[in-house]
Amino acid sequence: MSNQGKMDCGRRRLIVATAAVGGVGTVAALIPFVSSLLPSERAKAAGAPVEVDISKLEPGQMMTVEWRGKPVWIINRTKEMLDTLPKLKDQVADPQSEKEQQPAYAKNETRSIKPEMLVVVGICTHLGCSPGSKFKPGSDEGMSADWQGGFLCPCHGSTFDFAGRVFKAKPAPTNLEVPPHVYLADTRILIGEDKKGA
Repeated sequence: MSNQGKMDCGRRRLIVATAAVGGVGTVAALIPFVSSLLPSERAKAAGAPVEVDISKLEPGQMMTVEWRGKPVWIINRTKEMLDTLPKLKDQVADPQSEKEQQPAYAKNETRSIKPEMLVVVGICTHLGCSPGSKFKPGSDEGMSADWQGGFLCPCHGSTFDFAGRVFKAKPAPTNLEVPPHVYLADTRILIGEDKKGA
């Protein structure tokens, strides 16, 4: 074999080796890129239903959980809180929840599956601020003397009762949203899935 033939063989090996290393490098570089196009675990979790244990939620207490990046309030309403709802029918903008801010199974005076448990998205329907709890009646929390308790959005003054119903003549156009949810047991709620509100 001539020297020319030996060089061609060496070049071929070099070209094949270079191509192989280049291919491996390209695949290695593509893996993070392709992985970045897949939804992250956090992104998957953001849209997934959230299971909540409410066994330690005492009457009169509220807890907040995150679902789809939104705060969801779960309030264990006392009898006194529930007793305020019929008294406010003439003061709230949508007393019968005619607009669609809740699943059909929560389209009632308490806007809930179980009267004592309110599950509602804690975002004002005006501009997306988060209202604060003003549970004490009267002027104890800086509200008017006839205040029955509920929520106040500090941004523009929208007020909501213990069912998340907005009061008349406020900037918020609708009641707070009730997310789809289902009771898995007496003390466990799955938010984000309803299974017809069972």
